Amino acid sequence: MDSPADLANRSVSRLIQNEVTTEIPVHLLFRDDPDPGRRDPRPAPVALGPAVVGSRRGTGEQPRSRRRVPGPAGPAPEPDPALVERPARVLPGVVGVLAGACGAAGCVVTSWWAGVLPPLAQGLPLPGGAGAGLGLPQWAAYAGAGALGLAGFGGLTRGPAGRAWVLGLYGRYRGTVRRTGLFWANPLVRRRRVDVRLRHWRSEPMPAADAGGIPLRVAVLVVWRVRDTARAVLGVDDHEAYLRRCVEAALARVRPAAPGGSRGAAEATGDALTRLVARETEAAGLEVYSVRPARVEYAPEVADAMHRRGVAALDARDRAGALTSVVDSVEDTVTRLTTRGLVDLDDGERKVLVRDLTVAFCAGRRETIP
Repeated sequence: MDSPADLANRSVSRLIQNEVTTEIPVHLLFRDDPDPGRRDPRPAPVALGPAVVGSRRGTGEQPRSRRRVPGPAGPAPEPDPALVERPARVLPGVVGVLAGACGAAGCVVTSWWAGVLPPLAQGLPLPGGAGAGLGLPQWAAYAGAGALGLAGFGGLTRGPAGRAWVLGLYGRYRGTVRRTGLFWANPLVRRRRVDVRLRHWRSEPMPAADAGGIPLRVAVLVVWRVRDTARAVLGVDDHEAYLRRCVEAALARVRPAAPGGSRGAAEATGDALTRLVARETEAAGLEVYSVRPARVEYAPEVADAMHRRGVAALDARDRAGALTSVVDSVEDTVTRLTTRGLVDLDDGERKVLVRDLTVAFCAGRRETIP
């Protein structure tokens, strides 16, 4: 019979001669972020034997799944870096007026030089060289003076307060003019006027749904203005239509409060709409200050049913309040009678008195309600 020492030697003998095992701590198998600077109070490592390999692979340990924080529904549109508002190069309006006046005066002088003035001016004593007729020099003088007059008067533009001019030449953006008064710009540029004042827009009733999925019709009030004229005019086809579409998309993502909701819920709805619309319209050069629900009502297909539901809820609330008032009144009456010693009632008489008082109070309350 084998001795205990022989059994111990046999238990630690290798089953496979070329087998390699490694001692690893048991507590490290299920630990993702060990802290080497902290002393672990757990027991020392032990040998696991041939069934455990020296790496984490194959130990049966499952990786921990970390909870992901949901991000935004979609990335905001990136603005075109080439479309950034910059001031255009223009001249004061007096320069255009002087250039146009000089061109007109040049045409008059050329006509006098060619001798084509009206008959009244023909009788005046003219110096030598006048009345030479229309030759090549006269036509060249007419062309120069006419071009100067057209350039001077054709480039004059009036800049009203609260408006800006977006200038473009041959399809390229040449700058924005925000100055007021008369100024002169290149007469060949294309000018588009943009309203940069603070504006508000009240939408028509748009479809939406509350937190319970009940269809609603919501009219919102949007306060906004054009911040970057280059992006508003050249970045989108129509920035006002783009704003409307962004409001509709925001209403599809935000659940407005139902009609008759609390003021805090309405404020939360407005803040969420403002953030979404401001984020979407930033690429179009628009600055949105607030988007607030101006009117919230149920859709026509559910309006009657929700009205009946609201009336029933109000009626139930009134009935509960009336019953509470009657019960309080009966209790107060019985308590006063018994406390002051006016009546001495047993349980049966107390029940009868409570019943009679309840019937009387309910009948009297029904008569007082119109």
